[in-house]
Amino acid sequence: MTIRTRKAVGTAAVVIFMIVYALVMMAVGGELAVGRGMAIELGFYAVAGILWLPVVMAIIRWMLKPD
Repeated sequence: MTIRTRKAVGTAAVVIFMIVYALVMMAVGGELAVGRGMAIELGFYAVAGILWLPVVMAIIRWMLKPD
């Protein structure tokens, strides 16, 4: 697979992953965190806001691999 194709596939994968991840985290946060106090909500959304990074970093690393 050429780098150009990997970048196209990787970009689509990142966009799809981010949309799905955001929707899942909103649903999980709505069930687990909302209404349990500001500290719990802040903690949950801080952790959820960081957890997507390793996945996207792995996709980007794959995208930039030389041919």
